[in-house]
Amino acid sequence: MIYVIRHGQTNFNKEGRLQGRNGLPLNEEGINQARNLEVALKQIHFDYIFSSPQKRAIQTVEIATGKPVIIDSRLDVYDLGEADGLLKSEVKMAGVLPNPAVYKGVERKEQYMERVFAFMNELQNRRHSLNGKNILISGHRCTTGCIGAFFNGVPADQNILKLSSHNGEYRQYEFNEN
Repeated sequence: MIYVIRHGQTNFNKEGRLQGRNGLPLNEEGINQARNLEVALKQIHFDYIFSSPQKRAIQTVEIATGKPVIIDSRLDVYDLGEADGLLKSEVKMAGVLPNPAVYKGVERKEQYMERVFAFMNELQNRRHSLNGKNILISGHRCTTGCIGAFFNGVPADQNILKLSSHNGEYRQYEFNEN
């Protein structure tokens, strides 16, 4: 079984800011959310625990499990470039993403999805050796949404964020045998 958690709240989340690679560690509410995950997941033995390299994702999974984490850069948050840290209400958007014509360094959506899907495909290719194993993945709104799209398909409008979890919540998935 695959469990995918979104990191707990940070002050950027609380303030309504875009949070990418310049994000903050968990705030008090985020720590409480991670502790709630610990209670919710305590009966599950995780054979593998993966995380984005971002501190907030690592903090969340470490609090929730108390176990060693394997960092994988393919799970890193979407690179928001110059829009990172700006108030969402002030950012010029192109759909659900910052407009790359306005903000330098914004990652291409296709590139982001390719790297997360590459991670998931690697796990799926190992599904027979992982049969009966529980895998926990800690990431971000974009990560949880992209993994949701991996299992459920990319929405027609390409908005993978609507498949994401809220701060400090998790979703469960299972690989198809086909």
